[in-house]
Amino acid sequence: MQALGFTTHLCDLYTDNFNPLLTKGEVRGSKTDDPLTQRYRDLLASAEVLVVVHPNCWGSPPAMMKGWMDRVFAEGSAYAFEKSADLGDVPKGLLRTNVAVVFNTSNTEEERERVVFGDPLDRIWKDCLLRYCGVKNVVRHVFRIVATSSVTDRKRWLDEIDHILSEATLKQI
Repeated sequence: MQALGFTTHLCDLYTDNFNPLLTKGEVRGSKTDDPLTQRYRDLLASAEVLVVVHPNCWGSPPAMMKGWMDRVFAEGSAYAFEKSADLGDVPKGLLRTNVAVVFNTSNTEEERERVVFGDPLDRIWKDCLLRYCGVKNVVRHVFRIVATSSVTDRKRWLDEIDHILSEATLKQI
């Protein structure tokens, strides 16, 4: 991303010791008291491009990532309601992010994922979270099959990532 002229911020939830558990106040829509969660919210609010990387864990993000989604994509920072309260109406997305790119790894063949499971990660990221928060351009790519991948496969995947990021950002910004 730096080669494309962007300032980048790497957020490694494990290295940062992020606590994925919502507080009672956060569940009720209050501001967070956690400085790291607030830092992540501030970074998200200023992001032109968001890149997310995680494995497919039983058709969903891993628990740490799900906690990040719950705490960071919060009411008042990523979306809001017209009447300032969740009365079941359609939210207003607050993010200024032009494009989000989500990379997942999987051990499920693409056809089986689509036919048997309906690709729940696609729905979660595109419809249930990012578009809900105002991100109109969402690109998602899955690298498979990780369990039997070779060094050559993984090098090719890294080249694909560069290409996907270049294409997604140059077309959208």
